Amino acid sequence: MIMRSHEDVTPAVLEVMAHTENPRLREIMISLVSHLHGFIRDTRLTEAEFRQAAGIINEIGKLTSDTHNEAVLMAGSLGISSLVCLLNNGDNGQTETSQSLLGPFWRLHSPHVENGGSIVRSDTPGPVLFVTGHVQDRQGRKIAGAEVDVWHASPVGLYENQDPEQAEMNLRGTFTTDAEGRFWLGTVRPDGYPIPTNGVVGRLLKAQNRHAFRPAHLHALIVKQGYKVLISQVYASDDPHIETDAQFGVTRALIGEYVRHDGPCPQAPDVQSPWFTLDYTYTMEEGETRLPVPPIK
Repeated sequence: MIMRSHEDVTPAVLEVMAHTENPRLREIMISLVSHLHGFIRDTRLTEAEFRQAAGIINEIGKLTSDTHNEAVLMAGSLGISSLVCLLNNGDNGQTETSQSLLGPFWRLHSPHVENGGSIVRSDTPGPVLFVTGHVQDRQGRKIAGAEVDVWHASPVGLYENQDPEQAEMNLRGTFTTDAEGRFWLGTVRPDGYPIPTNGVVGRLLKAQNRHAFRPAHLHALIVKQGYKVLISQVYASDDPHIETDAQFGVTRALIGEYVRHDGPCPQAPDVQSPWFTLDYTYTMEEGETRLPVPPIK
């Protein structure tokens, strides 16, 4: 079609999109074009702003590396990651869910650890945390033999791939649930931390007068054939940023009680006070078992 005015552009593009053979791709592309063209009209996007937007997209790609994923960070900062997660879990957004954001720091092949073992692999000062997890289905039935990949930031707010002071795979480990659907481990209590702000996301937060902090949380990725892969984050209820997560990831179902204990620790007399415990139940949904693509190597 030869365009006579801006009013001809959208119908012409939609007509081309309608020829897409794959029905799901056709549906997505028609909706994407409709919304993008509508956005441009609503905002009267200028040519200079369009060029700037293209440059930002290019910059996001250039900032993504083996240890950092700016695109995932931006998706979280816009609430996209959380929206996609909640729409696709908990009976398609109808009920609460243990599902959460994958985040930009999950790695494949974390070492297997026996239940009760520690995931601290290098000197990592901080209060000791004992975690007990329970994995069940939506009917409350215990799930034995599930593989549980656990990881978290250190008490200074850095994941091991960000911090040369930490050993390889520090604060990462994979466990297997027992006959009662339980796994348990020792680590140090994670702290809240600021997301990286030296790129596009940092400029956005500054422009919006937003802080960059995520509340303290423990990641888990749980795999069992016959169930959707459960990706979860359990947030500390007492974190000062629990209401204002920069990545919009906190839901009521994901808030955990990191219980403080003062005095001797019965299971480990050499542990210094205070120490903490976390007891949390993860609920898996039946479905296709498909691992996500790691955002970093």
